[in-house]
Amino acid sequence: MAHVLAVDIGGTKLAAALVDEEGSASRSGTRPTPRTDVMTALAALIEEVTGGGPPAVAVGVGCAGPLDLAAGTVSPVNMPSWRGFPLRDEVRKVTGLPTVLAGDAQCFALGEHWLGAGRGSDSLLGIVVSTGIGGGLVIDGAPLLGPTGNAGHVGHMSIDPYGERCTCGGRGCVEHYASGPNLVRWALANGWTPEDDPTKADARLLAEAAVAGEPVAVAAFERGARALAGMIASTAAAVEVSTVVVGGGVSAAGKVLFEPLERALDDVAGLAFVRAVRVRQSTLGVRASLAGAANLAWQTFASASRS
Repeated sequence: MAHVLAVDIGGTKLAAALVDEEGSASRSGTRPTPRTDVMTALAALIEEVTGGGPPAVAVGVGCAGPLDLAAGTVSPVNMPSWRGFPLRDEVRKVTGLPTVLAGDAQCFALGEHWLGAGRGSDSLLGIVVSTGIGGGLVIDGAPLLGPTGNAGHVGHMSIDPYGERCTCGGRGCVEHYASGPNLVRWALANGWTPEDDPTKADARLLAEAAVAGEPVAVAAFERGARALAGMIASTAAAVEVSTVVVGGGVSAAGKVLFEPLERALDDVAGLAFVRAVRVRQSTLGVRASLAGAANLAWQTFASASRS
C-alpha cells in the first residue's frame, strides 16, 4: 500500500509519520524543536521515520505561520531562527519527493475533517485555542488556503472594532479575548489569584478554578466564549460552515468553555443557516495537524499520480 510522509512543525515539537490512504500511520516519531538549526533536527527525524519503512510518494508539511504559500517560506512567531525560511524546498531536498505546505491550523482542520470530529461534514471551520488562536477552513472536502496560504486566520478577526488593541496591531481581535494567556490576563486583572503560586497562573489552573465555581474564573471563560461565538457566527455567515471543531490546550477545559460557548452562540447567531452550525470538541487532539498534513499530500499529489 502506498504511503505519504506527513510532517508537523511547531515551536515545541517536530512530528512525522508515514500514513496510508486510510489514515493509518505505519511509522511515526517526534522530537523537541531546537532553538537553532531546526532543519538538521527535522532531517534526522525524517530519516528516523522513513528509513527502512515503506516508500513515500509525496510529503505534506504543516507549520506554524505566518507563511507565504507561493514562495514556500515560513516565519513562525515562536521560532525566531526561521524568518522567510524556504521550508518547502528544504524538505523537498531532504526527501527528494514532491512537497506541499500549509499552516498547522489549516492542517488541524483538514485532519479533523478527514478522521476526527468533523468527519462527514460538507464544510468545516477548525479552531485551535491555545497560546494564540489559529484556524483553518475545509470547503467541499478541500482546504481553503488563500493566495498567500493564510486563509482561516480567525484568531485575528475583529469581534469589537472599538475593543482593546491586539499584539498584531489590530483592534478587538478574538485572540485578545479568548486565547489561554489572555483569559489568564483578564482573570488576574479582575481579582483571580491561584491558590498555590500566583506566578504560575496559566489556563489550566484557571480552568480548574472555573470548574470549582470561582466567580472570576467562570467569568473569564464566559467572556472568552462570547468572543469565540462572535467569530464563529461571523465565519458561518460569510462561508456557511456546517461544523466547527475546537482543539488546542484551552479546549481541554471542557464544559467550562463549551457550555458558555453554546449559550453565547445561541444568543449572537440569528439567521437559520448560522444557527445550524454544530460545535464539537477535537477528537484527534495533537494528532490532528499530522493527519491533515498527510491528507493534504494525498489530495495534492498522490491522487494525481494515480490518474
